Amino acid sequence: MAQFDLPLKELRRYRPERHEPVDFDAFWQRTLAESRAAGATSPPRFEPFDAALTTSEAYDVTFSGFGGDPIRAWLMVPGQRDGQLACVVEFLGYGRGRGHPLEWLTWASLGVAHLVVDARGQGAQWSWGDTPDPQAAGGPQHPGFLTRGIDDPDGYYYRRLITDSVLAVDAVAGHPLVDPARIVVAGTSQGGGLALAVAGLSPAVAALLCDVPFLSDIRRAIQVTDADPYAELVGYLRIR
Repeated sequence: MAQFDLPLKELRRYRPERHEPVDFDAFWQRTLAESRAAGATSPPRFEPFDAALTTSEAYDVTFSGFGGDPIRAWLMVPGQRDGQLACVVEFLGYGRGRGHPLEWLTWASLGVAHLVVDARGQGAQWSWGDTPDPQAAGGPQHPGFLTRGIDDPDGYYYRRLITDSVLAVDAVAGHPLVDPARIVVAGTSQGGGLALAVAGLSPAVAALLCDVPFLSDIRRAIQVTDADPYAELVGYLRIR
């Protein structure tokens, strides 16, 4: 395979340049405070779901996300347990929805709780989603999600999705089966990028499991790959 990226030794010590707006921290503090206030009167719901399982239990979860919007999730827990459980909160890859509980047996089989967080507006590409995106911003966008509302920080799609992800941790931290001191965020690709963001924004996160995180060093990503979803951004800018 042809080498088109930096040598492995350089990749291991590579650190991207930071381009952080002066109001970055204030932006996220305001965003999270507003959404927590919007959902203050709607506590998370954990409804038992009959998935015909014998070693795990499934709960159909609804919690308040960005702007108080209802976000869906699955909570999977081991059928036999003793005391509160460590919990893995998993965010999904690009285009994937929460699917069915039968797709999410691994973590509960290992003896920990597992919250699988639906991605608003996504699903039907890899597995089915159940959460709409009622606050989708208008305006032109390239097909996909990466450029949805990108002209306005307040209306950008990933502002909503990252907020949903932080509030998922809030929701599960209050469940009686979950040990709030042992919450791990995890994900691959888009899910990895979301997990990174949540680890930086939520003090409740004890550990991070992150694989090939999308949404990381986007300036460089569009220089080294023509693949989607980064190609969506290139296509958008080409005709902007």
